[in-house]
Amino acid sequence: MHATDWDARYADKQQWSAAPNAVVAQLCADLPPGAAVDLAAGEGRHALWLAARGWRVTAVDFSAVGLDRGRSTTHGRDVVWAVADALAWRAADSSLDLVVVAYLHLPEPETTELLTRAVGWLRPGGRLLVLGHDVENITRGVGGPQDPAILHSVDRLAPVAALLEVDRLEQLPREVEAGTALDTLLWGRRPVSG
Repeated sequence: MHATDWDARYADKQQWSAAPNAVVAQLCADLPPGAAVDLAAGEGRHALWLAARGWRVTAVDFSAVGLDRGRSTTHGRDVVWAVADALAWRAADSSLDLVVVAYLHLPEPETTELLTRAVGWLRPGGRLLVLGHDVENITRGVGGPQDPAILHSVDRLAPVAALLEVDRLEQLPREVEAGTALDTLLWGRRPVSG
């Protein structure tokens, strides 16, 4: 989908809950606040949640309408809102403590290229969280994107995981109306040199 498609969706109604994804909240709840980016932030639910916890957050999305929804909320003034394609946006090397990439689905090689750049943006010890629909959902009939070329899998994220000290690289079940869907999770940190 293009930015104009997402602008139309966000203009029609709020697309996601205001609360963060439960996995994102669980993994990030005890991290000390620092500098973070929420790539493909949509309405900014993760960025807003992090900002409320004291993080300095940039929310990046190519939908200005989605970001405007987040900007207008209580903690909207605490977030830097950047209208940009996630593939084009850049952070300075070693400048971030956390990169969140939740439900951004791109074909290869764009996924690996983007996530490899994101690892470079992390300070040593900084965290990368990637969460998205797993390719096995297509055969499970539980909805979500139906293009296998853009869906995640443990194997597909393995090249990026090789750059990290990995805490978790796995499929996670998630209950949806149609049954049990699967997400792929990569949670790791940039190695501390020396």
